[in-house]
Amino acid sequence: MAFLQSAPEPAMTVPIKLDPVSLVLHASGPVFLVVWLLIFAAILVWVIAVLKVLQLARLASLQARFEQESAHAHSPDQLFALAQRHADAPGARVVMELSRRVGTSRLLDSIAKRAIVTETQRASALMPTLSSIAAASPFIGLFGTVYGIMDAFLRIGQQKSASLPVVAPAIGEALIATAIGLFAAIPAVIAYNGINKRVDDLLAALEAASEGWVEIASLSARGMQESIPLALQRSSDRPTPVMPKG
Repeated sequence: MAFLQSAPEPAMTVPIKLDPVSLVLHASGPVFLVVWLLIFAAILVWVIAVLKVLQLARLASLQARFEQESAHAHSPDQLFALAQRHADAPGARVVMELSRRVGTSRLLDSIAKRAIVTETQRASALMPTLSSIAAASPFIGLFGTVYGIMDAFLRIGQQKSASLPVVAPAIGEALIATAIGLFAAIPAVIAYNGINKRVDDLLAALEAASEGWVEIASLSARGMQESIPLALQRSSDRPTPVMPKG
């Protein structure tokens, strides 16, 4: 008889792991790509931050040493010799650009400004990447969040159930994408502001010191201008030879 038959045993449900590692490893396609892209961006932020801190510390140390020694230079030759000795310092590279031209203070000032622009580009390398990660990571994480919520609604429609085992994995993936996006963006913002402050301090010191270097470098042009009238005066003082009459 049917009612005497034993009822079928309920199917064994596989326990769902909702820890962050399992959610990341078993995420759906688009969320999986978003999560690993954000993890790569978060690692890249720390790599860039460490490299920039080491670079700026080295440049600041070289610049301070060059400024300390160039303060005792009173002639263009002394200043250019110091620049050759400290060739890796930002200020030394500016002075080397000045040594390649001879002209008025206005001309040398424009050359110094152009050299400072080059140093600005060198000191600001990788900063656009850092700012892009800081700006885009939350929105990339938000894309993963939206897709995860859509996936949860699709599972509800397919299984005709809104139970926790149905929606929990998709909702968990969505929240993990948001969290990793913030994990990449927040250090990027902090690192960008801190490193940008160091870059601004270095360039401000470079611009302030360049005015004195321009004045010293312009002494060579003044010396040439003063020597020309003196040479003309000496040539005019010489007696003019008298041609014999034929």
